Amino acid sequence: MTRIRMTRSMSALLKGADALLVVAPKARFEDGSFLDCLPEPLMRLALDLASDLDPGRNGLAAGTLTGEAPRKLAVGVLPDEVSRHNSPARAEAIRRVVAQSSTGRKGSAAILLVLDDADHFTAAMGGVGKALPLYRKPARLTATGKPGKAAAEPKLSVMAIGPDEQPLTPPKTIMPTVDGARLAARLVDIPPTELNPKAFQAEAQKLLRGATGVTRKAIVGDALLKAGMGGIHGVGRTALEAPRMLVYTYTPTAKSRAKRHIALVGKGVTYDTGGLSLKISGGMVGMKADMGGAAAVLGAFHSLVKGGAPCKVSAVICLAENAIGPAAVKPDDVLRMHSGMTVEINNTDAEGRLLLADGVSYAARKLKADTVIDIATLTGAQGIATGAMHGALIASDEDLERTIFESGRTSGDLVHPIPYAPEFYRDEFKSQIADMKNSVANRMNAQSSCAGEFVHWHLDGTDARWAHVDMAFPAVRAGRGTGYGVALLTQAVRDLAS
Repeated sequence: MTRIRMTRSMSALLKGADALLVVAPKARFEDGSFLDCLPEPLMRLALDLASDLDPGRNGLAAGTLTGEAPRKLAVGVLPDEVSRHNSPARAEAIRRVVAQSSTGRKGSAAILLVLDDADHFTAAMGGVGKALPLYRKPARLTATGKPGKAAAEPKLSVMAIGPDEQPLTPPKTIMPTVDGARLAARLVDIPPTELNPKAFQAEAQKLLRGATGVTRKAIVGDALLKAGMGGIHGVGRTALEAPRMLVYTYTPTAKSRAKRHIALVGKGVTYDTGGLSLKISGGMVGMKADMGGAAAVLGAFHSLVKGGAPCKVSAVICLAENAIGPAAVKPDDVLRMHSGMTVEINNTDAEGRLLLADGVSYAARKLKADTVIDIATLTGAQGIATGAMHGALIASDEDLERTIFESGRTSGDLVHPIPYAPEFYRDEFKSQIADMKNSVANRMNAQSSCAGEFVHWHLDGTDARWAHVDMAFPAVRAGRGTGYGVALLTQAVRDLAS
């Protein structure tokens, strides 16, 4: 795994570096004045490399050997403009050029980031972090049956300069956000042989060990039923490891903190077989990533605690393995939820919303959060609605929707609103014997909006503002976790509390 550090000194950036990547928009390379901070041979090589590159719409990288230190030089040329629904920091283009150049994968490397605006710093660093996943293949065993010697830990130094070509001072919130996203991506990458609800809890405990101002609670197994959470219990009750809800609350000590309590609720299905409505024809492959929402909430909570949250924040992490077995929930079963409402099961593969429904109700009714944001790999329809780069956003409040949309552009974790219209969607869940079914009657009627509305329904009778992010497609890219959601939630909490 690559260790990332920030610096404001060119000499410190290049010290011991075997490879250097220079990342800048195309127009900045054409001007070239910012390269005066490099030794002249590197400056000329960088200009020559960049002159031959057309970044297109998403950036392009190229490299060469230098014949001196650093031994390798690469440039990442970014497009000068992006669309209004992209991040102005060009976070995805930065991720792509870092990945293309392989910078930071081994040895000691350095990246010089050239930014149009100091406010782009966090999103740009998020792009760097997403190109360098933490999870690695287990070491092969030697002839003696012991793991082989691990390779030396790669090291990456990063320096950013602004439009005035002066080094930028990293805000104290940057590295906690980058680290949180990389930790979330690592959790998504862990195979289900190693990550179940109990193991996820252990990871969370390890991550938050020693954190001050944090209260911790775990509701496990049949205790979920006693607490009224029949949804989480029902989904996970037949798995080898019991389902559970983890509840962490951070209360800042500063007198100036905002008088707001924001709860982040994450879906954590550590593996989704579909239950008795079994996924077939390869549909189960990749379902280890169905806990991406829980990973995002844990990463964001860790980031906010470490970087200093501006208000009271709770993380509600709903964990279960949707397995098959003698005690599995069946189609036609009826579950009683934390909201007090009942749900008739007509599709055991629509399980994530059951976890979230209990989670948001607990956040509003038990924790008394005034704002509840849930995030989940919830529907395949999300990819059709908003694609692979934008999560689907639903909010009960227009101001909340606008704030989170802008938080996405600022953070680089993009979202786009989809319809919020309870009057059009609740009839899809009509049941003759319960308050609602858990899956829609018409799968062609705004399925992602319907799924979100199922969750929102369980907040009826509360005053909580609600937002939902469906991240089914942004959570994974080319079979690897992205850490999507951590920067978005972290930024949203800061923006909402300001």
